[in-house]
Amino acid sequence: MDMTSCSRKIPPSLFRWLENCLQHGSSVANIDDLPSLICKDGSPVVSWARKIVSFYSLLSGAKRIGKKLSTGVYCNIAMGSHCTHEELTVLAMVGENFGLQQLDSLPSGVSLPLRHALDKCRESPPSDWPAAAYVLLGREDLALSCLACSRKSRELETQTNVNLISMSTPYMLHLHPVTIPSAVSDTIGLESTKFEDTDSVDGSMTDGMEHIFNSSTQLRYGRDLRLNEVRRLLCSTRPVAIQTAVNPSASDQDLQQAQLWNLAQRTTALPFGRGAFTLATIYTLLTEAFTVPKLVLAGRLPAQQNATVNLDPNLRNIQEIKSWPEFHNAVAAGLRLAPLQGKMSRTWIIYNKPEEPSAVHAGLLLALGLHGYLRVLNLTDIYQYYQQEHESTTAGIMLGLAASYRGTMQPGISKSLYLHIPSRHPSSFPELELPTLLQSAALMSVGILYEGSAHPQTMQILLGEIGRRSGGDNVLEREGYAVSAGFSLGLVALGRGGDTLGCIDSMVDRLFHYIGGKEARNERSFLTLLTEEQNRGTAQMMDGTSVNVDVTAPGATIALALMFLKTESEAIMSKLSIPNTRFDLQYVRPDFIMLRVIARNLIMWSRIHPSKDWIQSQIPEIIQHGVKGLRDDSGDIDDMDAEAFVQAYVNIVAGACISLGLRFAGTKNGNAQELLYEYAVYFLNEIKPVSATSGNTFPKGLSHYIDRGTLEICLHLIVLSLSVIMAGSGHLQTFRLLRFLRSRNSADGHANYGIQMAVSLAIGFLFLGGGMRTFSTSNSSVAALLITLYPRLPTGPNDNRCHLQAFRHLYVLATEARWIQTVDVDTGLPVYAPLEVTTRETELYAETSFCEVTPCLLPERAVLKTIRVCGPRYWSQVIDLCPEDKPWWTFRDKNSPFNSGVLYIKRKVGACSYVDDPVGCQSLLSRAMHKVFGLTSSTAFDPCISSGSGPGSITVDQLVSTFSSDPSLIAFAQLCCDPSWNSRSDVDFQEFCLQVLFECVSKDRPALLQVYLSLYTTIASMADQVTSGTVVLSDSIFISSLKLALTYTEALLSGRLTTSRGGIVQSKFIGSLRKRVDELLNFSPGLKDDFCNYLNSGKWPIMESEREKGAILLSWYLQWFGVPAPFVIKTAAERIKPKLMSSSLTPFLRLLFPSTHINAIGGIDKFLSC
Repeated sequence: MDMTSCSRKIPPSLFRWLENCLQHGSSVANIDDLPSLICKDGSPVVSWARKIVSFYSLLSGAKRIGKKLSTGVYCNIAMGSHCTHEELTVLAMVGENFGLQQLDSLPSGVSLPLRHALDKCRESPPSDWPAAAYVLLGREDLALSCLACSRKSRELETQTNVNLISMSTPYMLHLHPVTIPSAVSDTIGLESTKFEDTDSVDGSMTDGMEHIFNSSTQLRYGRDLRLNEVRRLLCSTRPVAIQTAVNPSASDQDLQQAQLWNLAQRTTALPFGRGAFTLATIYTLLTEAFTVPKLVLAGRLPAQQNATVNLDPNLRNIQEIKSWPEFHNAVAAGLRLAPLQGKMSRTWIIYNKPEEPSAVHAGLLLALGLHGYLRVLNLTDIYQYYQQEHESTTAGIMLGLAASYRGTMQPGISKSLYLHIPSRHPSSFPELELPTLLQSAALMSVGILYEGSAHPQTMQILLGEIGRRSGGDNVLEREGYAVSAGFSLGLVALGRGGDTLGCIDSMVDRLFHYIGGKEARNERSFLTLLTEEQNRGTAQMMDGTSVNVDVTAPGATIALALMFLKTESEAIMSKLSIPNTRFDLQYVRPDFIMLRVIARNLIMWSRIHPSKDWIQSQIPEIIQHGVKGLRDDSGDIDDMDAEAFVQAYVNIVAGACISLGLRFAGTKNGNAQELLYEYAVYFLNEIKPVSATSGNTFPKGLSHYIDRGTLEICLHLIVLSLSVIMAGSGHLQTFRLLRFLRSRNSADGHANYGIQMAVSLAIGFLFLGGGMRTFSTSNSSVAALLITLYPRLPTGPNDNRCHLQAFRHLYVLATEARWIQTVDVDTGLPVYAPLEVTTRETELYAETSFCEVTPCLLPERAVLKTIRVCGPRYWSQVIDLCPEDKPWWTFRDKNSPFNSGVLYIKRKVGACSYVDDPVGCQSLLSRAMHKVFGLTSSTAFDPCISSGSGPGSITVDQLVSTFSSDPSLIAFAQLCCDPSWNSRSDVDFQEFCLQVLFECVSKDRPALLQVYLSLYTTIASMADQVTSGTVVLSDSIFISSLKLALTYTEALLSGRLTTSRGGIVQSKFIGSLRKRVDELLNFSPGLKDDFCNYLNSGKWPIMESEREKGAILLSWYLQWFGVPAPFVIKTAAERIKPKLMSSSLTPFLRLLFPSTHINAIGGIDKFLSC
């Protein structure tokens, strides 16, 4: 049948097009149903209609043709990736600035498909969308993360904010970054950081650690008192307690001085640990003066009402004792500074410069340099510091400058450093007498400045310095100078030993000669180099014709270790052999054996394995058999051999443990931690039995053949390596061990300064940066850690002979801020959240996924693959990373995916935070809501049930505010608790409101509250109008909206629209609405007569006041049941009646008018049959 003539007269209908688009797709929907004005670009009159048509078109699969869609309408689409029609629709809504406020203004049925698209994309939207798109989805967590990244480009800020405003309703969006109550706001305040009350008795405000307690650390440790204990252990501003008799005698006073001296050794070592503990934890303005907490060496007598006891100046030179500890104390205070307010100011540094040089300002300079702040100084400032000729200031400024210009080879800095190496001065240069300490500091600074450059001339110079006699005759100072030169050479050629460098072979031969190698591969070239050095008039460290390996071997070994770091060079490793004969054991010093073990393992990096078998494989068989036979009665081993075996054994084990510490630095590797802890307890029991040992797997009785000092040093090196592995974790078992060692040492009186320094550093490493930092295993980080862990501990506070104590602070160069905390986007507070962390496959383990709870430390960037916010309480969020062998992202790095350690997350409605509900019992929302709402009874309930009946009573608004922070839900819940609400007579509506509130809260769809209430009240008003006759609704737009809601439900059932969470509106509710409308229209009195008159005459009922109700009902009927125009019906009837074989027209009418309801078809059939 040709219906073209009739179709031309059917007016356009936007609602009919939207229905057909949902039912059959945009390609099937009749384009003639769209007004032609909609297809014109830039027409503001129908702007909303054009946008709705374009959204429905994209949702139904329309194609993009330039700026137009295949349906003929224009559409602006925001930038971003998309894989589904729903994602493309969301981008179109963003591109058209169609936000939540506009969505709420649409009829409920029209908005449902668009809300469906938002709901489907909400779970896991693409990561490259604009912030406005995330706001539209209700994912303010992703929006703020995106906004924080874009704000790093300041020019984008205004545009971003304007777009976000258009996307959000006024109550939905925070337009400012969430203020994290961390160290910025939780510190005591700018006034308190001045430490004016420096004479405070308790020192609670002056110990340099008062700022460590903030919301982040509180969240991580909760009620755990570990940080309080660390603060107590590292505090140096209070007199220490001395246990003596109540009535002391003269001998007791001597005992007090002896105890106080031993405790002073520990106090002067505390700044090392405090610097690590408070590293980069204070955020302060540059308008403040730099202050340092006091270093108190006095004691107090608890038995005598805490009377203060000072060190006797007649017995000890107190000022000399405190000179370098004051330096370290200032370094610790300076290391607290963290980058927050931008670049360090040169004016601030000069402002804090004292009139007279002091160790305090020298420590500040080193700390600022380690943070990279000394770049603001010009050469004039630098040489003014040199001009002071102050030893600690010169050392601090040199090391600080080298750290700030690390790896840059800056010429001006290089010249200033070489000025402090007299052996490099030209012959015409005036002779300078510089302390060996400064020369060692200058050599190390050169290495840091030229790190990784493999600069040939610098390498040749440093190679010569290893074997050169320094200005003094002290052998230990000569060894320290050679070690500094060795570290420097290793830093310059860091990991470059395997490169094809022209002079590398001759350098390696010469280094092995310094170690004491039996032969060199290229003796001729070596002798040539040696002759050249001698011709320059410089002295080599030789006794007769041989090199003094006691001086040169440590530096040469370290140089080879760093030059061939991670190169897996079998040739170099085999030459650094471990003594495997009795003669070799007598020939090589035991501490040199430890260095060789470390060097071999650093070269063969990939072979380091955290197992007891691996450590045993480091020990030659002759040593293993010799140690096992110590308890035998056969007497085959004499005491000299036994001592050599034990010395070698403990040094090899300690070297292997240090290697493990460097290999797994900052990884919290469980196997490595258990292994090193086991060896630490073993060594501790060998010194003095303190706990039961497991079996006979370790040799016993080592203390009979070795001095206690060596065992103590090896024990503390192992413990220090253990803390390097567990850096920043606050591992409880390790902390208990460290606390025991600290108390044991002070009680037994066997602790010298070096051992106390190791314990202090270990505690600081374990809580590095307050638990917010950890170590890296990059080449430069391993080198910095090796300098810090160098196994020659000082004997006193001023002992800088073998290894400059300032070098122990270089661990800062190995740290990374891999801390991440999750912030609730609605409250702005840090919260717990489970993360699933995936690491890539390595040589030690396959691809691994494990769970962490924020705040936490993440793995290194080289292995980190994916981070996902998991768990049922927060919206999922996935961050995919490409594992790269690069350092962790720096503060405010534009490419950082973590926004400087902050990950914004959004809590799902219906779930409590892990702080409020640790085990999840309160998140049983259904049980709690039904209990409160009284939904088991439809006739008797009180939304403010038990409002004052007991301690466990709770109201609806209280419960909703517990589970949701959405303002609309909370406001509606408060309305339900209003006394005027309970006085309403329509109990069914009250119960429906509570059910809808429960639905929106439990399914986290707060926007549907308006949709449910709009649809319900519309039907209620329609029923009132039908039954009472009072005109409430005077048009039929709501009918078209209801039909679109029905069409949306049918599209879900047919599969045209898909979702993993089900329809956003319950299909049963939509079905009940449909049934109710059918009932109202089918059984309305007088409607059938008006319908027949309309079909007969095609005229509308007379719009008189008494007939207005009938006209409105008829319009509803025609719109709801999809009745065609009368002339269309008559034309169709005239053409089919001659061919009619039966009395019923229903089957034919059903075929001709498929969109017309069967009830209306029956009415038409009856009319035509009359």
